[in-house]
Amino acid sequence: MGGMTVDLAGELPLSAIAVDAQAQTWQEALELVGGLLVSSGVTTPEYTSEMITAVNELGPYIVIAPGIALAHSRPSPAVLRTGLAWASLSEPVSFGHKQNDPVNLVIGLAALDHDGHIGLMSSLAAVLMNPDSLASLRSASSGEELRERLSSLAASA
Repeated sequence: MGGMTVDLAGELPLSAIAVDAQAQTWQEALELVGGLLVSSGVTTPEYTSEMITAVNELGPYIVIAPGIALAHSRPSPAVLRTGLAWASLSEPVSFGHKQNDPVNLVIGLAALDHDGHIGLMSSLAAVLMNPDSLASLRSASSGEELRERLSSLAASA
C-alpha cells in the first residue's frame, strides 16, 4: 500500500452509480456515465463531450479489459473535482475494440491534475485486475451494495 492509494468508495457517491442502466451505443454509454459525473458534482457537461471526442479521435483505447471501459479525458476546466462514476449496463454495447468488446461496465474517471489521475487509475486498476473483486463488484445489485463491497475491498487490500 503506497501513499497513492485512493479511497475508491469515497470517490464514488450513490449519485454517481447506475446499475442495470440502458444505453444503445457507446456514445450513449459515455453520456450516461458523464451525466453521473455531472450529477455528483465532479464535472461539467463539457467533460462528457471531451470523453466522446477522445474516443472519436483516438479510437476505443478506453476499453481496458474484456467488457470494461474506463471513460476519461485529460484534466481540463470541465473537471470540478476528482471523482468516479460507475454504470453497469443491462445490455452490452460495442466500442469497436477488437479484443474487449462488448462492454457492459463503464467507469467514468475525472481528475483535477495528472497526479490525481494516476492515483485514481492505479487504485482502480488494482481492483479491476483482481478477478474476484471484479466479479463481486459486477454482481452488486444496487449502488449501496456496490459501495459496501468497494469499501470492504479497500479495507482488505
